[in-house]
Amino acid sequence: MSLLFSPLKIKDVEIKNRIMMSPMCQYSAKDGHAKDWHFVHYGTRAVGGAGLIMFEATAVLPKGRITYGDLGLWTEEHAQRLKHITNFIKSQGSVAGIQLAHAGRKASLQLPKDGDGPLRDAEGAWEIVAPSAIPFGNNYQVPTALSICDIHSIEESFANAAQKAFVAGFEVVEIHAAHGYLINEFMSPATNKRTDDYGGSFENRIRFLLEIIDHIKFVWPDNLPIFVRISATDYVDGSWDINQSIMLAKELKKKGIDVIDVSSGGLVPDAKIQYDFGYQLAFAERIHKETGIMTATVGMNTTAEQGEMILRDDMSDIVVYGRELLRDPYFALNAAKVVHDDIEWPVQYIRAKNK
Repeated sequence: MSLLFSPLKIKDVEIKNRIMMSPMCQYSAKDGHAKDWHFVHYGTRAVGGAGLIMFEATAVLPKGRITYGDLGLWTEEHAQRLKHITNFIKSQGSVAGIQLAHAGRKASLQLPKDGDGPLRDAEGAWEIVAPSAIPFGNNYQVPTALSICDIHSIEESFANAAQKAFVAGFEVVEIHAAHGYLINEFMSPATNKRTDDYGGSFENRIRFLLEIIDHIKFVWPDNLPIFVRISATDYVDGSWDINQSIMLAKELKKKGIDVIDVSSGGLVPDAKIQYDFGYQLAFAERIHKETGIMTATVGMNTTAEQGEMILRDDMSDIVVYGRELLRDPYFALNAAKVVHDDIEWPVQYIRAKNK
């Protein structure tokens, strides 16, 4: 058996291979509710053989959405609509995970197809919040700095969403602490200028994330995994970097976090990043090898051979595919042929397996 198609057991959840679908926003929800698009989008990747299907950034509050097209999980109705999709994913032998998020100062944006900039009042803009009143960029709305009471309320909203995620049939929950969204904003000194218990020192800047984890663990079953996605670096001098990420990873391991999903960037609009295969892999490898925690590596992974190499060299435990799974929903089925592995196909498609 190839390494890419070897199973991975995390707590009581067995993932049939090391291929994870990256959480990628679809901007196709209505008031946070999943639609037919989501059923087909996620369901097709399960039919296509991916082991772990991670749903897109799903807002824990209406004001925590990046755009008005984001998925949400703050009501029972949201959970029930998602359950239809997770049931199908499980029927195909894949595992459904969900990324819980709050967009912070990067909320209230237009849909990408409409320009991706800040919504105007006439377009339905809503108030945005952040650790400090620093806008994302020129012409962006200035966020309201959160009070301590508001911080605690948002922490409870993450727990509320996690509880609903379990009801909805998800077996993995991922906390989105990357890409310049609210948790990342607290962690990064460039966006966190607070002078209270949530700002200043490294310990204070990670406090928000650690308290969210505590809230989620209170409602999330002990036998199911919790992932955290981080930006290993902001690509900003004097801000969050790989050394702090390693320090954080050690704290997350103590907290019982199972996997760190290692990404990077997103805090500022003008960061200089070279997007090609492996541009984030060294971050995942360092975190994995220096802390012993399991990692998932994402960033322009496009081939089965790349995934096999990552696992063979013990650079990460899970290989995350994003754009490639948008281009090819059946990537996993095809990748198995490339690495000469014989995997089970859906019975409906079996006639196409070998001929």
